This record gives sequence, structure tokens and C-alpha cells, in this order.
Amino acid sequence: MRIIPTTIHGFMDYLIAVLLIASPWLFGFYRAGIESYIPIGVGAVILVQALMTRNDTGVMKVIPMSAHIISDLAIGLFLALSPWLFFFHDYIWEPHFIVGLLITGQAILTQVAPARTVSKERF
Repeated sequence: MRIIPTTIHGFMDYLIAVLLIASPWLFGFYRAGIESYIPIGVGAVILVQALMTRNDTGVMKVIPMSAHIISDLAIGLFLALSPWLFFFHDYIWEPHFIVGLLITGQAILTQVAPARTVSKERF
């Protein structure tokens, strides 16, 4: 059941991107290693993707929403598994795992097409 409209998804993308980019400092795990660079990089990718997606919050409207959602699934799973893939789970894993699951869940629950509005000017 897809309950999240594409507009809400777009706003959530911008919030998640900023959160991820700032997370090493917000959550105190910055130490100039892969555990810091992954959320910064993923946040940057999400930001660029949000700007380029064909939805109400996209600026350039190049990427179809269906491709955006598939990308979000891959990004979310990558972020959630990254502490174990890159062996930094002994230092920090919680933010990567939790935000990765949230991104994956958001992708699963988002509508693929924007809701259609009915024009008041009907002939």
C-alpha cells in the first residue's frame, strides 16, 4: 500500500539529505573515515537526485519518479548495510542502519505517480 504522496516524499528527501550530510557532527561520530564519508556522500546523492526528479519538489525534472524510488531502495539498503560492508560497525552503526531503513521504507510506501488534480474548467 503506497500511502506517501510524491510531494511529501520530495520534502522528506531534502530533510534526509541535510540530516545525513550533518549526521557525523550531529551524532558525534566524525573522525575523517569511511563511517563519516558514507552518510555525507549518500546525503549528497539524495540531494542531487531530489533536485533532478520529476515531481512537485524537483527543480530540473529529469529523473522519473519510478527510477527515483528504485534508486532510493538501493541507497537505503546500502546505507543500512554499510557498517558491516565496510567494517566500522564496532565504532558506529545505529545512524546508518536506522536512516537506511527509513529511506527503504519511504521508497516502499511512496506513490510512483503524483496524485492527479481535477481541473475546475471542464467543458
